[in-house]
Amino acid sequence: MRVKRNVSKNSISYSIIESYRDRNGRSTTRVVESLGNEEEIRRNHPGVDPEKWANEYARKLTEEKKKKTSQIIAKYNPTKQIPLNTRQSYNIGYLFLQKIYHELKFDKLCQQIERENQFSFDLNAILSRLLYMRILNPSSKRSTLEQAKELLEGHTIEPQHMYRALDVLEKNMDRIQEAAYKNSKTIVSRQTDILYYDCTNFFFEIEEADGLKQYGMSKEHRPNPIVQMGLFMDGDGLPLAYNLNPGNTNEQPTLKPLQKRIMKEFNLSKMIVITDAGLSSVGNRKYNTLGERGFVTTQSIKMLPKHLKAFALDKKGWKLTHATGNNRNKLYDLSTLNPNKFMTHTFYKKRWINEKGFEQRLIVTFSFKYQAYNQSIREKQIERAIKKFDNPSQLNKKKANDPTRFIESINFTQDGEVAKKTHYTLNNAQVEKEAQYDGLYGVCTNVQSTPEEIVAINHRRWEIEETFRIMKTEMKSRPVYLQKDERIQAHFLTCFLSLLIFRILEKKLKEKFTCTDIIQTLKNMRVYDVQGQGYIPTYTRTHLTDYLHETFGFRTDTEIISPKILKKIMKDTKKAK
Repeated sequence: MRVKRNVSKNSISYSIIESYRDRNGRSTTRVVESLGNEEEIRRNHPGVDPEKWANEYARKLTEEKKKKTSQIIAKYNPTKQIPLNTRQSYNIGYLFLQKIYHELKFDKLCQQIERENQFSFDLNAILSRLLYMRILNPSSKRSTLEQAKELLEGHTIEPQHMYRALDVLEKNMDRIQEAAYKNSKTIVSRQTDILYYDCTNFFFEIEEADGLKQYGMSKEHRPNPIVQMGLFMDGDGLPLAYNLNPGNTNEQPTLKPLQKRIMKEFNLSKMIVITDAGLSSVGNRKYNTLGERGFVTTQSIKMLPKHLKAFALDKKGWKLTHATGNNRNKLYDLSTLNPNKFMTHTFYKKRWINEKGFEQRLIVTFSFKYQAYNQSIREKQIERAIKKFDNPSQLNKKKANDPTRFIESINFTQDGEVAKKTHYTLNNAQVEKEAQYDGLYGVCTNVQSTPEEIVAINHRRWEIEETFRIMKTEMKSRPVYLQKDERIQAHFLTCFLSLLIFRILEKKLKEKFTCTDIIQTLKNMRVYDVQGQGYIPTYTRTHLTDYLHETFGFRTDTEIISPKILKKIMKDTKKAK
């Protein structure tokens, strides 16, 4: 600290100032304390030389500060306005995402692409902001740039550079996915011998269809054009690779091209591919019988040929999963069992089938608990169906799972004459027909594992469905507002990479917290900038914030964080392992 002497026409005044570096690293000064003019100093301290006293006081404050280096005291003036357009609150939750971003070496990849193409904008700055904000505050591309200014490390990205960057990302799309997979293996485990594949679609806020934007069967039942995404997820629940197709593309042919790509580019050969019934064409099944590949796919019991349907519906010949000792080969008759006693048990039967010249194993499971669940769902549907008796106009809009399938119309009287008015009644035959499938679940496979292992593998398909839900709901990947196919491709690339970063974060946190809690916590982790002094956390410290800090090896939850410490934290989050 030192004395600053201000000389005016009528007096000399003194103040104590000190040097410091602002959050951008620039050296500047600030006033620590105003001491007043010479007359005020003599009046308050009789018999002293004002300048000597001021220098001695500055030395004293410096010594006190050295003794109290762990404490920071900030003074505020209730009458002084904050500078116009000055931001004082910043998000630091992105630092945890930034650490994973650099562990995946996306910064190095961006630098390599820049050298090869020799463009002027900072691709790394643009990609990183697009990924962080897709998790923290998803919005349009222009809005993303504005929202990204709330991150502690600001940016000078111009909108036109961001759109040019999208074109560059699209050209390097496969390369980036390959690098993401290979680099991710160094920070988390990746079980690639079990892969899950599924498709979904995303709608656009436009009405004209062209290129990737085509009319098709929307998952949200919207009339807008859509684009289709096929996604592979590994056995650890991490997204592996994806492709985009026009919205009117049949899902079944989309599996093999993407699978061939990851086998070649990711150097994968041994794998079991798990799909739902909609993607289980004979062609896809046959493809995954070659080499070291296998398949597990759901099989609709209702869609089986008559003789196989009879096999599945037969109450006799069932075995108990996870049975031990003499019970391993015991056969059960489901019709003789007490459901309450076996409510938590699962039964199975299996056989080889040969359909259309293709051999595979059919495994059928039965659970009284699942049966009760199916019954409760149908009872609710029947209730909804009965309520529609008074609204005949709705009864012609029957869909596969619409409650109106349980309603039948009667147009004749008991005497066989044409009725003047159509009567509606519950179709008990349809109810009984569907009830016979309650509790049953079918799987087809060529994998030589136990029924318990096959069922367990197939059960995890819910994770890929959750993955799509996170993309759509938490990361708001739709509706899509972009027009050009190249930029639409780039948009979904950033969504995919953001999803990968988030899933890795979940793994690092041992999957102890919900998706919503993690995102909201990162979003709320803000600090207040005390100019020249440090940063005061304004978020609530929780078990989740503690776990984040312990996992990543730095803390931002002290009463105040010095600029030096925070600068080191930011530097450390940009280091790869």
